[in-house]
Amino acid sequence: MRQPFLISLFLVAMWPAVGPSAPVTAEQQARLEALRERISGLRTQMQSKSGEKTELSRLLQESEQQIGRLARKLRVLDGRLTRQRDHLNELAIEKTQQSQALDRHREALARQARAAYAMGRQERLKILLNQQDPATVSRVMVYYDYLSRARGQKMRLIRDYMQRLADTEAEILDEERKLARLHDEQARELAAMQRSQGQRRDVVARLTQELNDQSRQLDRLQSDERDLQTLITGLEEALADIPAEHPQQLAFVGLRGRLPWPASGRIVNRFGSPKLGALVWDGVMISAPEGREVRAVHHGRVAFADWLRGFGLLLIVDHGDGYMTLYGHNQSLFKEAGDWVEVGEPVALVGSSGGREQAGVYFGIRYQGRAVDPAKWCRRPTGSKVG
Repeated sequence: MRQPFLISLFLVAMWPAVGPSAPVTAEQQARLEALRERISGLRTQMQSKSGEKTELSRLLQESEQQIGRLARKLRVLDGRLTRQRDHLNELAIEKTQQSQALDRHREALARQARAAYAMGRQERLKILLNQQDPATVSRVMVYYDYLSRARGQKMRLIRDYMQRLADTEAEILDEERKLARLHDEQARELAAMQRSQGQRRDVVARLTQELNDQSRQLDRLQSDERDLQTLITGLEEALADIPAEHPQQLAFVGLRGRLPWPASGRIVNRFGSPKLGALVWDGVMISAPEGREVRAVHHGRVAFADWLRGFGLLLIVDHGDGYMTLYGHNQSLFKEAGDWVEVGEPVALVGSSGGREQAGVYFGIRYQGRAVDPAKWCRRPTGSKVG
């Protein structure tokens, strides 16, 4: 159990049972104060045995959290760049259409001007003097006035289109400057991320060397699993009287065998398979490319979203009725404690946080704190392939 867990418990306790906008009642305030006292006691207890958290663990946590922040920012920048490029494309199409319309109006005005010139400079007076029949003169004058007004309207249209074209060209220049700034920002963030990834590689190498002895690895894994179990137990107690089920959502228990997998990839470690010594896997490990989206398998509320030793950037979603899903070793987290998530909604990116060398996502399901086999709850894999 770590400090982020205590913060998550504090946030969870502040969720009103009737919705985020409901006022805090006296009962909820009293429960919050009681939880604060409990957190204070847990903090004192944790500090007494904080020797477990080595300097290398702290460095790993800092570097992986920094990578997570940068990855999330790069994802936002990529979205903005895509929208900016789309807008530029739309403006380019609009500019082409405006130019074509301007050319058509100019050509029409040129034809009218040539016709008027052919009639001479005093065409109105000529019409009056050259016609014998008053009715014909009147009709021709109407046509003449109509053509004159049409020429004037065409000239106004041309001015309008020229102004629109100038405005569009100015907007294109402005958007191109914005795009260039976004590219520069993206390059800076990528460079920062590469530096953080280099620092992380150094820390992982030192950790690997430190844990070269199998007995030390086993002790570390056992400690990490105890921490995770303590975290889950604490979250269950904090969430006991806070509903997570939406009235219009199917209950988690009713979807056994039909849940989607959180990411497409290949299962490399199955539930119950040997891990180290007597330890076995209490979830599945899905190998997938770094940066691939991790999606929530069911509607629920985020109970934990932070770094935990052994699991890296970890997200835990509470689905009500004692069911929770766990998503570990992420590169970046998109949600915070208290956020609602929907089935299929991206909640993280596949990564290798927690000191792993290969990218993938740890996926676990808990019922009343006890690990259950995700393969029995999710759709049947094709061999070892899921998603």
